[in-house]
Amino acid sequence: MSAADFRKLADLFPDETVTHSYVQDIALPAAGGKTTDGKDSPGTFALITLDNGLDHSKPTTLGPNTLIELGTVLEGLKERAARGEIAGVGVTGKPYFLVAGADLSAVKSLHNREHGLWMAQLGHEVYSTLADLGVPSFAFINGLALGGGLEIALQSTYRTVSTGAGALGLPEAFLGLIPGWGGVYILPRLIGPENALKVMIENPLSNNRTLTGPQAFELGVADAIFEPADFVEQSVAWAAKVITGAVTPERARAVDPAAPEVSARWADALAAGRAFVEAKTSNASPAPAKVLDVMEANRTLTQAESAELECETLADLMQTHEFRSTVYAFLDLVQRRSKRPAGAPDRTLARPVAKIGVVGAGLMAGQLALLFARQLKVPVVMTDIDQARVDKGVGYVRAEVDKLLAKGRISPDAANRTRALVTGSVSREAFADADFVIEAVFEELSVKKQVFKEVEAVVSPDCILATNTSSLSVTAMAEDLQHPERLVGFHFFNPVAVMPLLEIVRAPRTDDAVLATAFELAKGLRKSAVLVKDAPAFVVNRILLRLMGEVTAAFDEGTPAGVADNALRPMGLPMTPFVLGAMVGLPVAQHVQESLHAAFGERFPVSQNLQKLIDNGVKSLWDPASQQAGKPVIPAETLALMSFGNTPSTGEEVLRRTQDALAEEIGLMLAEGVVAGPEEIDLCLILGAGWPMFLGGITPYLDRVGASERVNGRTFQAAGVASEPA
Repeated sequence: MSAADFRKLADLFPDETVTHSYVQDIALPAAGGKTTDGKDSPGTFALITLDNGLDHSKPTTLGPNTLIELGTVLEGLKERAARGEIAGVGVTGKPYFLVAGADLSAVKSLHNREHGLWMAQLGHEVYSTLADLGVPSFAFINGLALGGGLEIALQSTYRTVSTGAGALGLPEAFLGLIPGWGGVYILPRLIGPENALKVMIENPLSNNRTLTGPQAFELGVADAIFEPADFVEQSVAWAAKVITGAVTPERARAVDPAAPEVSARWADALAAGRAFVEAKTSNASPAPAKVLDVMEANRTLTQAESAELECETLADLMQTHEFRSTVYAFLDLVQRRSKRPAGAPDRTLARPVAKIGVVGAGLMAGQLALLFARQLKVPVVMTDIDQARVDKGVGYVRAEVDKLLAKGRISPDAANRTRALVTGSVSREAFADADFVIEAVFEELSVKKQVFKEVEAVVSPDCILATNTSSLSVTAMAEDLQHPERLVGFHFFNPVAVMPLLEIVRAPRTDDAVLATAFELAKGLRKSAVLVKDAPAFVVNRILLRLMGEVTAAFDEGTPAGVADNALRPMGLPMTPFVLGAMVGLPVAQHVQESLHAAFGERFPVSQNLQKLIDNGVKSLWDPASQQAGKPVIPAETLALMSFGNTPSTGEEVLRRTQDALAEEIGLMLAEGVVAGPEEIDLCLILGAGWPMFLGGITPYLDRVGASERVNGRTFQAAGVASEPA
């Protein structure tokens, strides 16, 4: 077969943004002057540059038309190699990108399994040509290389990587697929099974973590590493040395799966991988297990046999609702909708922010100050009621900067600049020339109102005031202000540096210029902002507290703790409700629950059992040691503090009860206009609570399991994802 034989697949995508394969012939520099036979050059090198002709905000991707063009070019180069016209072939990309992987917009539309199989086979057809050109092939990884993009490099004979390259990885397990264009076969042989599973399983299921260029080189993914300024030139020169034999790359981590000791390592790595998948997803998504299954099988397969298994597995996975849900969540929501927040005012209304004030110097305030200084690179001043607290807060920021420096995540110059930007004061007068002041003080309305009264007395009329409240009324905070239109909710999630969501809360009198500035700040902070109405607990906390409240109520009614806490495991949530409560802190969770109970009544019951634990200083329901061992138990002394009903539920009953409660609450939130639509609910839960992308967002999930129909008499019907039954 040839790439052109797949034209029937490409014809299904007439509007594909094609990544073209541009070929340039380069005379290879001789290693050390002359070649061994006295020639000035070891020959001609054909360099393919992959480029879609768009700016750097539009990554190059691999759709059917793109793959056919690349395959046709490679077939032509193979013929040239057979004629002795070229000594090697290289593949690189446009600035900042090798390739971002398969075109998910195309793949998600392959509703026919046969078409999905064609797509998988087309990739293997093209990549096998690259791997068997008759001359050495080289991948010059100049930038982002994900999924099929990194597999282009893996299928090449040799690889170089730029020190400036970021986002290298095989994220297919996260997306609902497998690295099925050879990655699952080649990578464990190249860097060892343990490291391969870090790249294919652990990183994707840990917030889709990726590798930098230096990290990829250290793992053995690449054979050489060069600086960005002359990366391609250095890579071509290195390729010439490899072709002439002056350099022989060493691959210390490479293994032979047939060796007995490697066979044992393979099995151990797979067992660890399965345990990791169970802990992260409760096996609620099929893709991670399929990665492990294919890797287990291919230890004794040829590459061609593995390719056949990979194609069949990909064709199956493309038809799962988990894959389609992930594409909706990742592509339509996180990659697209988050970039165009619904309801955000015209960005030209935004005011410049040259100095920021933070009221408070505790842990949250310190995290905010560090984020503002690092990302916005503007002066940040923290205040608190005494010098000791101020010094502690500023000290926290500087200690965190030192940690980043020690880990090599920032340069010494950046560390010095960041430290210098953050200062402290015991006087609110330090905010006199601030453009934006945010409070991060105790979650008590009277305290926050007093803070804003003091701040408004010293700041300029144009200074924006923001609250990081998680549940209190922004409207009530603004009641006594001289300029209530300047107040906006700016709700971060903990840990601030990691969680990407920012709930921007508009009170009735918040003006457009203030909102526009808030959205521009969010963009500068690299956060995804969602506009929410001023309503108790806004979006994420309201939904999480409804979920936790149902599970806690079932426990109080007599459901065994293990049954209640594990009832939601089919959802694949990042942690169980009781673990989440311990992480947030029982007093904090109870405080928010009480505020929601006051606002909405019995939909948010307040657990007297939890209150008894709080009153007695108990921080977690589970014994910490038993929880870490994976078999959590409640200490006898904790149980003795509580009393239970005699109407226990099964796990299935708790799950259904919670599903229905979530459907009810989201239906009410949409009716109240808390957000623009169900997509915003989905985005908030994904980015603010770690809602699994393979569920496609909470509203499609509730549609699929029938909860929205049971409770509301209709589905939410979020755009972009089918709500077929689970």
